[in-house]
Amino acid sequence: MWIFWTVIAIVGIAIVVAGAIVYLDGRKQRELEQAEKAELESKVGGDEVVVAPSPTETVEPEVVEVLEPQEPGSTVLVEPVVEPEPAVVEPEVERPEAPLSRWARLRRRLSTSNNALARALADLLSVDKIDADVWDDFETTLITSDLGVGPATELTEALRKRLAVDGVADPVKAKEILTEELLRLVDPSLDRSLNLTPANDGDPAVVLVVGVNGTGKTTTVGKLARVLVAEDKSVVLGAADTFRAAAAEQLATWGERVGVETVRSDVDGADPASVAFDAVAKGVEDGVDVVIVDTAGRLHTKTGLMDELGKVKRVIEKKAPVNEVLLVLDATTGQNGMTQARIFAEVVDVTGIVLTKLDGSAKGGIVVQVQRELGVPVKLVGLGEGVDDLAPFDPEGFVQGILGD
Repeated sequence: MWIFWTVIAIVGIAIVVAGAIVYLDGRKQRELEQAEKAELESKVGGDEVVVAPSPTETVEPEVVEVLEPQEPGSTVLVEPVVEPEPAVVEPEVERPEAPLSRWARLRRRLSTSNNALARALADLLSVDKIDADVWDDFETTLITSDLGVGPATELTEALRKRLAVDGVADPVKAKEILTEELLRLVDPSLDRSLNLTPANDGDPAVVLVVGVNGTGKTTTVGKLARVLVAEDKSVVLGAADTFRAAAAEQLATWGERVGVETVRSDVDGADPASVAFDAVAKGVEDGVDVVIVDTAGRLHTKTGLMDELGKVKRVIEKKAPVNEVLLVLDATTGQNGMTQARIFAEVVDVTGIVLTKLDGSAKGGIVVQVQRELGVPVKLVGLGEGVDDLAPFDPEGFVQGILGD
């Protein structure tokens, strides 16, 4: 019996000991948790909570750049990062065609044209026998070619005398006579060179370009600049046509293509004389060879506009003398063009003629007539719309082109 109670007592003691151990372990566990919690709370800074990484995460060490300590009051200069500027692409400057090769090309074009003067000469050479009716028809055709009544009669009479003596049995001889008489009318003795010699040292040569609306005056100024650049001359353009909004822009475009500066006004309708004066002043300042001044197209019937053109010339001459006054005429206008030429010559003392559109639709006789009327030579001619379709006039080449040589 005592054994039973002994066993019971041992079991009870074991239960009590186990309970005490469990109690102590639980208390110790709670104390450890409280300690960990206190340590975690001590690591809280402001609103930011530092969370320990999980054992599976890999933490890369932070690289901190350590700057050398600076003395008090010293300034650390940080070089700014400068982005490279984009390369500026300069517009390509064109090299204009040489004047001599231009005329050879224009003469070929003239020889293939079918104008009235060329037809009259060809018809005369094609007949087997020249009678009175043939001569009458020939003279009439010359007049309709804008040769003018006086020159047409003069040429007809000269040919009748010479061919009556030499005959026309030999076409080659007849053509030689025709060439000589026509060349005499065109007058190769006239000085057709542009006067580009400055009157005073240090001044540029000044070329004033005039004409009515629609003759291609501004385009002619741009093409003339190309002719001079091809001769290695430095040029400044003056956009004194201030009444046509697109004129200055058009002229500037012509200049840019060959590296020539254009003086213009930013105000539409500005005083043309003022712009012309500024262009010449710019030419003097830069020491250029030639200043070309484009003027507004004038109707020859408008007295006020023509008087203003005279003012432009007078204002320019306060800075430098005007070397050339070139009148641009449309070769297709015929007698109307002659009326224009006479009026302009009275206002600005024209020194040379530029004939534009002297192509298949033009009547080549106007070359002779305009020279007879004004007593000034044709100096430049244009036979097309190309940028280099303007060339110094060559009398021999013109006659040969008309005769198809």
